[in-house]
Amino acid sequence: MVKSEPASDIKRPKFTKPVKVLVVVAPYYKEIADDLVAGATEEISASGAEFEIVNVPGALEVPTAIGMASRLCDFDAYVALGCVIRGETSHYETVCNDSSKGLLMLGLQGLSIGNGILTVENINQAKERSDPKKLNKGAGAALAALSLLSLSLSWQEKSKDIGFKSSGNT
Repeated sequence: MVKSEPASDIKRPKFTKPVKVLVVVAPYYKEIADDLVAGATEEISASGAEFEIVNVPGALEVPTAIGMASRLCDFDAYVALGCVIRGETSHYETVCNDSSKGLLMLGLQGLSIGNGILTVENINQAKERSDPKKLNKGAGAALAALSLLSLSLSWQEKSKDIGFKSSGNT
């Protein structure tokens, strides 16, 4: 099998105002989670953003924590990190599918989220995808969240000229 680096035209976004990112981590596999966090926080810092890290029990709780934070706190973007390794039961499919769908639903509601929850067959695959010296998926998830935030901010500056407008004369 030939390994190659994916081509990426995504450049690190720059922000004109302070940006706060919440990193939500399911640290069940601590070594993997620590490497993902290291990659994510390095990417966030390189973009000039600030971050806060919270831990939750497992991957299923990550979307719930992000949803709560979006309603109760003042974060601009979110990074979901964790690792799910296939076991002997169907619980793997439930955790992978439900955590991914939960993050997708939040993203479709307008949140800028990077999904760095690894879904792998074994610990070796997890180590490969979280290695800070390689293509760290934590860094990739942070870049995704920041890129979506940058896109969202650029679209907020544009105005659709539709709907009812107040003339100011009432």
